[in-house]
Amino acid sequence: MPRIHPSHGVFLAAFLIVLVWSGIGPKDRLTWFLEVVPGMVGAVALVWLYPRYRLTTLVYGLVSLHAIVLCVGGHYTYAEVPAFDWLRDRFDLDRNYYDRVGHFMQGFVPAMIAREILVRAAVVRGTRWLFFLVTCVCLAISAFYEFIEWWVAVASGTAAEAFLGTQGDVWDTQWDMFIAFVGAMVAQWTLARWHDRAIDALGVGPGRAP
Repeated sequence: MPRIHPSHGVFLAAFLIVLVWSGIGPKDRLTWFLEVVPGMVGAVALVWLYPRYRLTTLVYGLVSLHAIVLCVGGHYTYAEVPAFDWLRDRFDLDRNYYDRVGHFMQGFVPAMIAREILVRAAVVRGTRWLFFLVTCVCLAISAFYEFIEWWVAVASGTAAEAFLGTQGDVWDTQWDMFIAFVGAMVAQWTLARWHDRAIDALGVGPGRAP
């Protein structure tokens, strides 16, 4: 197995530590499992692929951060994260907005993963088509996640209320997808050049083997 980059090991360790913490006395065990399982599956997949397909350190860091966001939401439920309860009360907001952070990350981080795969595989030429396709991928992921929430709600009834985290907002599903859409675009606007340099540094530019 190739040597593990120190930063990658730190990212994995940070996720595992927060994952263990999140599983100690969570607000609701079913909600915790539903929220953290994507992070666990993603971690297993990335570790399994690591010897054959190594991503940039930038992307690994973002994935770790996203997984930690999931763990925090799973521990408290997205509607009851204490820091965002304080923000709600302090600024007289109408809800706990931690779920918006989660959905922003749901667009922001998958955008960079999709971008890396598309760039390295030379799927498209030109930054405009790349931007468009990455955004479409993120919207598809967000929509599919809303399907999952719907199926869980149907299967488990009221037990899924904390997982859905609508907090009484009839437009919550649309807001979730819109925030993911914004996250995907912000990621590309702010990180594209940094990401391109990181890919070049790996020596795995467009059309080249990982």
